[in-house]
Amino acid sequence: MTAQKARDSGSPQSATATTQAATSTSKRKTWVKKTPVEVVLTQINRVREDVAAKKEEYETAKRQLEKLEAARKVLEGT
Repeated sequence: MTAQKARDSGSPQSATATTQAATSTSKRKTWVKKTPVEVVLTQINRVREDVAAKKEEYETAKRQLEKLEAARKVLEGT
């Protein structure tokens, strides 16, 4: 019970201290409004990168499957 009281009494001070420290040390970039064209182009690039990553993952899995199939043929042949 006393530990809980100690945490409760310290949390408002630490929260405001943390907020003040964060605002004084780090500056946020200003928000720049994007046009609808920029938003769509960003989405296209994001999807293109995602497709490339998945294609690479697919190729890796395909090679692994081919190796396992070759091992299966060897094991079934004996």
